[in-house]
Amino acid sequence: MGMLSPLQILAKYWGFNSFRSSQEEIINNVLSGRDTLALLPTGGGKSICYQVPAMMQDGICLVVSPLIALIKDQVASLQAKGIKAIALTSGMTLSEIDIALDNCIYGSFKFLYLSPERLQNKMVQERLKKMNINLIAIDEAHCISEWGYDFRPAYLKIAEIRSFTDASLLALTATATPDVVVDIQKQLLFKKSNVCSKSFLRSKLSYVVLEQENKDEKFLRVLQRVKGSCIVYCKTRKETKRIYQLLQENNISAHFYHGGLDIADRDTKQKQWQQNHVRVMVATSAFGMGIDKPNVRLVVHMHLPSSLEAYFQEAGRAGRDEKMAYAILLTNAFDISQLKEHIEKHYPALEEIRNVYQHLTNHLQIAVGSGQGESFEFYFKEFCDKYKLHHLKAYNTLKILEREGYIKLIDAVQQPSRIHLKVKHGFLYQFQIGNPIYDRLVKTILRSYGSVFDSFTKIQESILAKRSGHSTQEVKYYLHKLHNMNVLEYLPQNSTPKIFFSIARIDSKMLTISKEILVKRKAIEEAKAAAMVAYVRNQYHCRSSFMQDYFGQENQLRCGICDVCLERNKLNMSDSEFEKIVSAIENLITETSLRTDDIILKIVDSREDKIIRTIQFLHENGQIEFTENKKLIWVH
Repeated sequence: MGMLSPLQILAKYWGFNSFRSSQEEIINNVLSGRDTLALLPTGGGKSICYQVPAMMQDGICLVVSPLIALIKDQVASLQAKGIKAIALTSGMTLSEIDIALDNCIYGSFKFLYLSPERLQNKMVQERLKKMNINLIAIDEAHCISEWGYDFRPAYLKIAEIRSFTDASLLALTATATPDVVVDIQKQLLFKKSNVCSKSFLRSKLSYVVLEQENKDEKFLRVLQRVKGSCIVYCKTRKETKRIYQLLQENNISAHFYHGGLDIADRDTKQKQWQQNHVRVMVATSAFGMGIDKPNVRLVVHMHLPSSLEAYFQEAGRAGRDEKMAYAILLTNAFDISQLKEHIEKHYPALEEIRNVYQHLTNHLQIAVGSGQGESFEFYFKEFCDKYKLHHLKAYNTLKILEREGYIKLIDAVQQPSRIHLKVKHGFLYQFQIGNPIYDRLVKTILRSYGSVFDSFTKIQESILAKRSGHSTQEVKYYLHKLHNMNVLEYLPQNSTPKIFFSIARIDSKMLTISKEILVKRKAIEEAKAAAMVAYVRNQYHCRSSFMQDYFGQENQLRCGICDVCLERNKLNMSDSEFEKIVSAIENLITETSLRTDDIILKIVDSREDKIIRTIQFLHENGQIEFTENKKLIWVH
C-alpha cells in the first residue's frame, strides 16, 4: 500500500485520474508530516485530503467530526470501497464501543470516526493511546474558535490527543475568517502556521439579492426562468411546508425536509430529489450537509441567514459541476428586524437556563453524578408540554447548554438492527444441539454475516426471515430470547431523537455559564448578523469579492456575473478605468459636497461620458447621494 502514489491511491479507490484544485497540495503537506489547515469551500472535496494520505501509511486515521449523518455516510462509502472504517456514534452501547475500539487496536481498520464529545471519554482516550494513529483529521475545524459561527466547547479538548501521539494533524473547514484561521491553529497546537487555501471565487455561480415585499411571487418567477434542480432554504419547519404547498399549487414537483420528519421519510425524500424524480427540495438548514449533488442549478433563500459563513455554505451547494448556477437571496426590511429579534431570543436569562436543565435531568431521571457519555431518548414537544415551557426559549436554552459542553442534541438518526455473538464457536455448536428450536436461525446468521463473532454487525430481520424460513416476527422473538440467554447481543432498529450527556449531571445551581461569556457570544453573533446585513445592502461591490474580502482572501477578483457586476458591466468600461474614476470621485466628495459639473471638471484624465455613467451607477446603488442644494456627497 505504501508503495502507491497519491494519484494511484485516488484512482484505485475513488476512480478519479486527477485531483481537484488544492487537494494535491494539502495531501503533500500531510505526507511531509506538517500540521495543516485546509480551507476548501463547500463541495471542494475535503474528505479526499485525509483519506488518500491515510491509505498510504500504516496505522489508523482518527477523524473528528460533529456531523453524525455525515460520519455515517463517510463510513458507508469507505466500506463500499473495501476500506475498513468504523464510527463511534451516539446511539452505540458501551459494549459496541468496547468491541469497536478493540478492532481499531488489533484489527486492520484504516479509519475511526468519532465526535469531539466522544473524544472526551476517558475510556476512549485510554484505548486511543494503544492505537497506531497515522493522522488526526479535524472536520468543521471552525467549531474550535469562539470567533467562528458554530463554536463548540468540546472542540477545545481535541488538542489533548496531541499529548499521546506524534501524528500530524489536518484541520479542515469551508468557512473561516482571518481571526478564525489564526485561532484554529493556536487551539490545535500547530507546531508551525501552515494554511492551504483555495480561492473562494466561484466563477460560474451568480449571487443575486432581490429586495421583495411579495417573495412568493418573485420566487415562482425565478423558478420559471432558471431550469433544473433547486434547493429552497426556509427559516422554520412551518415555512418549509407552506412553500412546498405553494409549489404543489403551481404544479412544480417538490418535497419538504426538516429535522422533525421521520427518518425513513427524510431518506426517501432526499433520494428522490437526488435522483431527479422531484425538482425542488424545500428545507431548513438541517438539509444539505454532505449532500453530493453536482447539478443543482439554483439555491434560493426565502429568509436572511444568521451569518455569511452559513450563507456561503448553503449557497455553495449550487453548481458543483462548475456549470452556470444561481444563488438568490430574497429579502425585505422585515427580515433585518427579525434577524435582530432572533438574536435577542437566543440568549435567555441564567435562571431560565438553570430551570430548563433541572427539568431536563428530572424528565430523563438522571441522578446527580451520573449520565456521562450516555444517550437518552428525547422528544422535545413532549418535554415542553410536560413542563409548560415556551418552545423557542426552551430550544435556545438547550442550544446554549450544548454550546457550553453539557449536552448534545441529536436528531433522529436511523440505527439499523445489530447483533454480536458473545460465545465461542464450540459453545455455540453445543448450544444448537441442546436447543434445536434456534438451530435454523443460528445457521442462517453464520452463513449470512461473517464478522458476527468479531464485532456488532448490521442485520435486517426480514432478510434473515426469508433465508431461514421463519416469519420476521419469529426472527425478532428468537433474537430477543438469544439476547436474554447471553448467547448474543441484539440491538433492535432505533430512530428516535436523543440527548447525549457530555458530562455527568450536576446540581443546576452549579451550572457555570458566566454572564460575560453570554455577552461576548451575543456580540459575536451580532457582528456576524451585521456582516450579513451589509452584504444584502451592498449594491456597489461585487458580491463574490465582498465574501472573499470577508474571509480574508487577497487579490479578490470581480466575478462579473452577480447582480452588482451585471449592473456594473452596463457601464462598458474596464475594471481599472472604473476603479480609477470611483477612487477620484471618493477623494473629491468624501469630506465635502460638489456639483456634478465640478466633479467632471476636476477629473481631467477620464472621458466625460464615463464619469457621468459612473456617477449614475454610484447614485443608483446608494454609494453617493444628493444634498438639498443638488450637490453630491459620498455615503460612508
